[in-house]
Amino acid sequence: MKRAILPFAALLLTTPAHATRPGDTILIASDSTAADYAPARYPQTGWGTMLRCAVAPDVRILNHAMGGRSTRSFLAEGRWDRLRADIMPGDTVLIQFGHNDQARAKPERWAPAQTDYRDNLLRFIRDVRIAGGIPVLVTPVARRNFGPNGHAIADYPAWSAVMRDLATITATPLIDLESRSRAWLDRAGPQASKSLYLHYSAQDAIAAFPKGISDDTHFSELGARQMADLVAAGLKSLALPIAAKIADPRPALTRTSPLGRTDCQ
Repeated sequence: MKRAILPFAALLLTTPAHATRPGDTILIASDSTAADYAPARYPQTGWGTMLRCAVAPDVRILNHAMGGRSTRSFLAEGRWDRLRADIMPGDTVLIQFGHNDQARAKPERWAPAQTDYRDNLLRFIRDVRIAGGIPVLVTPVARRNFGPNGHAIADYPAWSAVMRDLATITATPLIDLESRSRAWLDRAGPQASKSLYLHYSAQDAIAAFPKGISDDTHFSELGARQMADLVAAGLKSLALPIAAKIADPRPALTRTSPLGRTDCQ
């Protein structure tokens, strides 16, 4: 495991110096499911980190995702303003929220789907377009939560529904990551899908989780890589300039594959 940490950290630090042309940048506004993590947290990985492995080498990814953030707190903390300042004309801005917007017990995060969440998304769409960028709405990724019928459950249906509705009303491109990731979980099944999330025992001797962990929300590197591929496939399916920058599909990886690499194979 230790051998994997250093190259994994190098991936976060590597940004193509020549990726400065308009349209060569993807910006991400999101939460912990997409965020970059320090090497000490490995193997916890966000799909935004691994999206760097699913695009052409000359594409720059500015990942503004941060754990625990909703549309409300992302705005309140000035994170959206910082992202907006980075937008160049033609850039693509991926907007995925919902996990924390539903946290009614945490008023700093709580953004009811039909009111605050909807209004915040409208602001994001407007601001990106004013800056000359291309907003892309991304429905909240599924948790590893299976129903009695063995199929993955949508944990954020109201927030996803609002996002789908706004995509239609505002003619904003949409990646329905909730639907794509639920199908992905269904294919994996309840047992095999554990390797895609943070499921480790104390016997696995993971430095970041010495007592073990059972987390059905956040991804292992393997899960983040596969989730990034779903996002990349969604981008490629859209009639956007960035679609030409999506790399060819990568070979399938397993939990025993040599992860933590910078070659993105």
